[in-house]
Amino acid sequence: MTKFPQLLAPGRIGSLQLRNRIIMAPMGSNFAEASGHCGERIQAYYEARARGGAGLLIMGVCSVAFPAGTAEPFQVGVSSDDFIPGLSRLAERVHQHGAKIAMQLQHAGKTSVRDMAEGRQLWVPSVPPVLQSDMMAALTPEELANFVSSMKRRAEGSPIRVMDDADIAQMIDWFAQAAERAKRAGFDGVEIHAAHGYIIAGFLSSYYNQREDDYGGTLENRARLLLDIIAAVRAKVGDEFAVWLRLDAEELHTPNGITLQDAQAVARMAQAAGVDAVSVSASARITSGVVFTEAPLVQKPDGFMEWTAAIKRSVNLPVIAVGRIEPQSGEAALKRGDCDFVAMARKLLADPELPNKLSNGQENTIRPCIYCYVCVSQIFVNERVKCAVNPMTGHEFEYVISPTLSAKHIVVIGAGPAGMEAARVAALRGHRVTLLERSDRLGGTLFFAGLAYAENAKLLDNLKVQVQQSSIDVRLNTTASPALLRDLAADQVLVAVGAERSAPAIPGAELDHVWSGDELRRLMTGDRADEIAKRKLSFTQRTLMKAGSLAGVTDSSEALQKLSRMWMPLGKRVTIIGGGLVGLELAEFLLARGRQVTVLESGTHLGRELAIVRRWRVLHEIRVHGGDLKTGASVTAIDAKGVHYQLADGQAAYSEADSVVLAIGAQPNTDLLDELSRAGLRASSIGDCQTIGYIEGAISAGHKAGREA
Repeated sequence: MTKFPQLLAPGRIGSLQLRNRIIMAPMGSNFAEASGHCGERIQAYYEARARGGAGLLIMGVCSVAFPAGTAEPFQVGVSSDDFIPGLSRLAERVHQHGAKIAMQLQHAGKTSVRDMAEGRQLWVPSVPPVLQSDMMAALTPEELANFVSSMKRRAEGSPIRVMDDADIAQMIDWFAQAAERAKRAGFDGVEIHAAHGYIIAGFLSSYYNQREDDYGGTLENRARLLLDIIAAVRAKVGDEFAVWLRLDAEELHTPNGITLQDAQAVARMAQAAGVDAVSVSASARITSGVVFTEAPLVQKPDGFMEWTAAIKRSVNLPVIAVGRIEPQSGEAALKRGDCDFVAMARKLLADPELPNKLSNGQENTIRPCIYCYVCVSQIFVNERVKCAVNPMTGHEFEYVISPTLSAKHIVVIGAGPAGMEAARVAALRGHRVTLLERSDRLGGTLFFAGLAYAENAKLLDNLKVQVQQSSIDVRLNTTASPALLRDLAADQVLVAVGAERSAPAIPGAELDHVWSGDELRRLMTGDRADEIAKRKLSFTQRTLMKAGSLAGVTDSSEALQKLSRMWMPLGKRVTIIGGGLVGLELAEFLLARGRQVTVLESGTHLGRELAIVRRWRVLHEIRVHGGDLKTGASVTAIDAKGVHYQLADGQAAYSEADSVVLAIGAQPNTDLLDELSRAGLRASSIGDCQTIGYIEGAISAGHKAGREA
């Protein structure tokens, strides 16, 4: 018996029979070649998801007019027969694993950033209103240098082409010809992209469509381009080839934009025109960076499900749901009849094997998406997509976890994310692995990171399960030494002890109300906490901490999250010195627990280590909850009542604080590696004890070490 009978049941879209109701949602990847062809990278990427058990893969944003109308530098082209061989091979590789594959047909319209960058005209229904947005303010100079933005190019006078009748006829033909090529290439269906502000959505929106001809004005007129495209596609591919559309249920932050009522009416029109299904998404006018996490890349779990259910009730067609849907909520939505299929994008980047693991009752081994947005942030700076928790994503063609030809005894020191991942992958390859951890729990700094951002705790839970279910010999409360490693007869030693955080040379940094990040981590997680507690806490605070530890609270990140809402060793007013990833996530955490927070960053930009989209989100959350963010703030001294600092203009300032947290000073910790090397042992370092890389860097380094061991 499976816990997911609805998700794993067969389904049908038109004539297309699917083995289950899990769909890989269309997502731009930048994995095609610069020429638009499907090379080995993108073929291997989709094959991995087919092997993982999804019923249907939808290849995202395939350009019907390549290179015109493209939004990414490495976008799939389907504008000529030259692209068919690569597409055909990709389809063959997907079909070998029992999955089906469809192609999402797209022209980016006003957001054709490659046209802007390369001097081609932007095809639009009407001249789009100028967009005012603060999304660029949070970007670093390095990111801005690689950022292709419609706003930036518009200021330089990007050429706009308001489409005439001949252009509309050309657009219709592009979509129809592309659909026919998809069919010839062996694809199983096409999705017409009528959402996310691209060309068809531009016509559907009365905000962007100010035309006064047959393609503007009433909703029926604004839907005419879509309906003409559906008719032309059907004429090319016939009735037995699956055709559906992706539709915005709402166009957020857009005056007179697409409404749910519009979407329901358009869905009914599309049904009458002969589509086989509707995929429900949403979009927004990106007036600020954080809006991007409302739509189309939703932060809220099940963020579009209410709209999806409303559209489902409006049509007699299969409806595809998308928008941060966990397997459990997807199962429930299918059972309620709110949708017919569940599409996942980020989750299948994190773990392509998700469908197989659900089928095999291995739900707890699914590597979770931590919603750090590093994947989509890559698109903004013209790089290929990557995944913070799955280094294989986009590298399936070159990274292989292969059985070792010569099994060794590998000892990994440190059970943080780098150490656990290295141990896991090395054990998968057939090595004998011993994992040594100084404290009494797995996780290292990831446990504390899971307090600051709850999604990180799910990654820790996954790593723990994978380690515990493997053949790895885990030894907690064990301090590594040259003598122990000789006793263990280690063939190879991987040192993953993390970073060291030295107190900065700031007068007053030694005061009792001043905490380093490492001290907070040790206190909250019980890692050698007594020595800190005796020095820093009152008797009452020590009693509360001890009660929590005795109750086993500090063994559970979820329980510790709850405890931290009642008790933390920090006063009401907290000043955080350092506005990088650690400082900002800690600020977000403390604000949610009723603290007044000021962040002092000496540099010009906040959150450099955070992915762009996650940074937008964090900065928004801090500001909306009253946090005070200061850049160009050089701390000069700490006293009993606060922090003295100097602004970039030389002005002296003071931040009153009951507690001060030092979120700076992290450096690679080489002490143990140096000791082992002096003792003549073969050892190498990975993770933050080699290079500060946080979760993404730690997982990547650990995976590489395990692959190459």
